[in-house]
Amino acid sequence: MFNLLGVFSNKFLFFLAALIIGSTLWYTNNLASQFKIEEEKKVALWARATKELSNLNNSNIDVGFIFDVVNNNTSIPAILVDDHGAIVHAINLNPNQSPEITLDLMQRRYPNQRIEIDLIDGTKNFIYYKDSKLLQRLKYFPVFMFSIIAAFMLVAYSAFSNARIAQQNKVWTGMAKETAHQIGTPLSSLMGWLEHLKEQSVNEDVCKEIENDLTRLSVIANRFSKIGSLPSLEKQDIIPIIDNSINYMKNRASSKITFQIVSQTKSADAYINKDLFEWVIENMMKNSIDVLQEKGSIVFKISNDKHYLVLDIIDNGKGIKKQFFNEIFQPGFTSKKRGWGLGLSLVKRIIKDYHNGKVRVVKSVPFKETIIRVLLNKK
Repeated sequence: MFNLLGVFSNKFLFFLAALIIGSTLWYTNNLASQFKIEEEKKVALWARATKELSNLNNSNIDVGFIFDVVNNNTSIPAILVDDHGAIVHAINLNPNQSPEITLDLMQRRYPNQRIEIDLIDGTKNFIYYKDSKLLQRLKYFPVFMFSIIAAFMLVAYSAFSNARIAQQNKVWTGMAKETAHQIGTPLSSLMGWLEHLKEQSVNEDVCKEIENDLTRLSVIANRFSKIGSLPSLEKQDIIPIIDNSINYMKNRASSKITFQIVSQTKSADAYINKDLFEWVIENMMKNSIDVLQEKGSIVFKISNDKHYLVLDIIDNGKGIKKQFFNEIFQPGFTSKKRGWGLGLSLVKRIIKDYHNGKVRVVKSVPFKETIIRVLLNKK
């Protein structure tokens, strides 16, 4: 129901915008056409006055009125040419351009804007003219206006988007800090209880497993505490980090899933934060394990390009539809029945915001090969 309302609302807004643009263009063009007709009338009147000036022997001619008509044209560029093509008179031309060049442009660009004058001595003169600057500005007015509106909308959208992102970051950071705090309180207590169990000579294997889990919880709390603050980046070899993460996840995944690291370069160094990068690798592996459905392979392929260390995470799971290549990194997007859709969103945030790197889906062929590429800075 809400989707239908959203689609209807978008279509209505699009129709309204098209109606406003169409109406504005129609009105402006109509106004420009009327203005052009008036200018043509002025030029025709100017041509008539010029013709009358050539017949000064006619005593009925009001010479003062004719001179007023001729001199009244202060906006329309016009050139009077005799029957040999020589310029007799020019008015309202660009002072930075010679009359001859202006005449040539008028003849080529405005071939229909010419008035023929039959003089009393049997010769002919011609008046060439073009649109005034005011009319030219009027024609481009819709473009100018829509550019201003578009720029305003772009600035407004950018401000709104930045405010929304800032609010999301604030909520995200606050939730992460609170999670770290909530984990830290019982964690300290559990460590104390562990020491008490060791003093009571409880089975060493049991204490060891508890200690491993507590260490794991400490790592998780430390990861959450780094969200919202600028983590320190150090140049490190990512292969041991990936290998440790594989060893941890291997015990929690199906035995029919294989893990492999393939490095095309001896140096796999990049500037990373170890704790956050481990989080990225684990989330990527969890995502691959979920799509493999307890059988398949996950390959970490490492290579170099000019600026980045390239890490491809490859699996042969059910794949990703092409229209979802970008959406899978959005908060809340998930293809699973259960899940918050935060895993890959967290991956993108850590790689992009904290490591100044990039992450994207390169390709996806269902049950053959899906490649998600992470680019890490080498310098």
